[in-house]
Amino acid sequence: MTDTKRQNFTMLCDYYELTMANGYFKAGMADGITYFDMFFRDVPDGGGFAICAGLEQFIDYINNLHFTDEDIEYLRSKNVFDEEFLESLKSFKFTGDVYAVPEGTPIFPGEPIVTVRAPATQAQFIETFLLLSINHQSLIATKANRIVRASKGRAVAEFGSRRAQGADGAYLGARAAYIGGCNATACTISDRDFGVPATGTMAHSWVQMFDSEYEAFKTYCEIYPTNATLLVDTYNTLKSGVPNAIKVFKEVLLPKGITKCAIRLDSGDISYISKKARKMLDDAGLKECKIVASNSLDEEIILALIRQGAAVDSFGVGERMITSKSTPVFGGVYKLCARENADGTIVPKIKISENAAKITNPHYKKVYRLFDKENGMAIADYIALHDEKIDESQPLELFDPEHTWKRKVVTDYTVRELQVPIFLGGKCVYTSPSTEEIRAYCLKEVDTLWDEVKRFQNPHNYYVDLSQKLWDIKHELLKNASK
Repeated sequence: MTDTKRQNFTMLCDYYELTMANGYFKAGMADGITYFDMFFRDVPDGGGFAICAGLEQFIDYINNLHFTDEDIEYLRSKNVFDEEFLESLKSFKFTGDVYAVPEGTPIFPGEPIVTVRAPATQAQFIETFLLLSINHQSLIATKANRIVRASKGRAVAEFGSRRAQGADGAYLGARAAYIGGCNATACTISDRDFGVPATGTMAHSWVQMFDSEYEAFKTYCEIYPTNATLLVDTYNTLKSGVPNAIKVFKEVLLPKGITKCAIRLDSGDISYISKKARKMLDDAGLKECKIVASNSLDEEIILALIRQGAAVDSFGVGERMITSKSTPVFGGVYKLCARENADGTIVPKIKISENAAKITNPHYKKVYRLFDKENGMAIADYIALHDEKIDESQPLELFDPEHTWKRKVVTDYTVRELQVPIFLGGKCVYTSPSTEEIRAYCLKEVDTLWDEVKRFQNPHNYYVDLSQKLWDIKHELLKNASK
């Protein structure tokens, strides 16, 4: 289980980060200040935006970054690394600056999510853990938010631990799903460590353990009268499951004045069965009894169920959320964007590719989000040089990122800088909010996006533009690189 507060994950790195570090050391470049951006290129599932998550675990990693004697001895055994370099690792620690978008923030392709300013060896070395932490949790938070929005106000619980890719996939995936908007998780340890409310009642095996379905339901309601959700599809949902649940609710719960109860459907035609079950419950006077649906759900299936009028009050979503099955990779990358000369001059750097999408934005930058002053809705994001200021009293001209001949002039807007300081001079200056606070912030921020951006199919192309100064620098670098 990855818990960076208790374990040292310094060696969870790509081997080339060590060979480059050794190379920088030998070349006398180890202490040169560099600037790196972490960003992503495509929104999962063809969506209009993603959700940032995973920063807290990256912070824990940086705070615990150090090489042990065993780590250094292992590296020595590879017969690749310079002995002076290995000795320097004994005092290795992060001394740089980190700026990042807070967890729960809607993010868009191409804009810096995390910016690192640090000596070359340090900045290069943290690449792998930064990417795995932000990539994984942003992927799950984004998928969870899609599923929650598809559910149109109905509660969604994350049920995916047993199908997750390893312990971390379950543990941190449940955290990310909660940030994205889920109400609860089946993963108990994520409740203990992150405060994600744990939920769950019974499996089919509980029903099978007893001589009859009725006895299984009755026993459960007697033990847990205030938390009675009965799984009704072990044998025959409509012929025995729902009738036995109704019988037990009336015999055990109603005499105690308890009307809060539920049944869960985990197989079959959920739309048809839920409507039939709803009528049976209502006819029995159990109008407050809720219906929970599970069984390989995702946003598309949930949207279809709702369109068909399924009588479902909440959903349990497992494998297709915890693995983001439809798009299982969040393509975040970490690229050098500048280095600093001894006199403090910042020299922009650019990566060029025959694939235009892989050409990077150079220089040390800031990201701003523009909001409509009248209604508070997000208008666009604006990437500028680190020392550029936006004058809210002046109109701002934006270019469509895919069609640069399209221009949009923005007036009557307010501006917020998206990244906040996380580390300054190697010291953490940021206090991570609780997972509950991050979740609330996420839902609030998503509400600032127009419905057209949140559309599942062919979402509106949200503007992410470069300032004119940054645009000019980028194109000058591209022009000179071709000479």
